[in-house]
Amino acid sequence: LSTATFIGYVIEGIPGAVVATVGIFLPAFLFVGILNPLIPRLRSSAWMSAFLDAVNAAAVALMLAVSVDIGRHVLLSWETLLVSAAAAVAVFAFRVGSVWIILGGAMVGALLVFFV
Repeated sequence: LSTATFIGYVIEGIPGAVVATVGIFLPAFLFVGILNPLIPRLRSSAWMSAFLDAVNAAAVALMLAVSVDIGRHVLLSWETLLVSAAAAVAVFAFRVGSVWIILGGAMVGALLVFFV
């Protein structure tokens, strides 16, 4: 999704980035906003509840598969393994928020580029 923002920026600068970002996210927000009132009614049906549970499980499986694939291509050096392990400890042991994980990873990455 952030690739859309980058491509929009490359093509038309900041206005292109804004349009691309809105274009990639707005349909999902509208879809959720329209369907949200219907979810309790759909959940009351045994068939639809089972279908929604299957969709949730499939979405989690897809995210896990992509994460494993990205990890196989990225975690190739001791530096990336160290940063990933530190991030995992920070998230699971100390419940550090994702914004801080991203900022910390960026800072450590920048330090590693300059000093290693």
